[in-house]
Amino acid sequence: MVRQLDRLLAGEALRPFVYRDFGSLVSLGEYSTIGSLMGFLVGKSMLIEGYFARLMYRSLYLMHQEALHGPTKVALDTIARALTRRTEPHVKLH
Repeated sequence: MVRQLDRLLAGEALRPFVYRDFGSLVSLGEYSTIGSLMGFLVGKSMLIEGYFARLMYRSLYLMHQEALHGPTKVALDTIARALTRRTEPHVKLH
């Protein structure tokens, strides 16, 4: 975006936008996560699931939260969630 603004201000032609898909991750509950990584490592798309996909999903989620709210709020929210998770019922009653 910054390079495009520099080009616009300099009166140069803008470069066309090229979308790069790095894959997707979907959390399907507490114990099920699945994802598709677009092959920057192996040259083709790679399906991941299970615990490794869950770790990737959580880390990506926390990075997005940190970008929006800052590291202090994310750290406090994470600690609060860890403490209250032990006191909440495991079954929703509604």
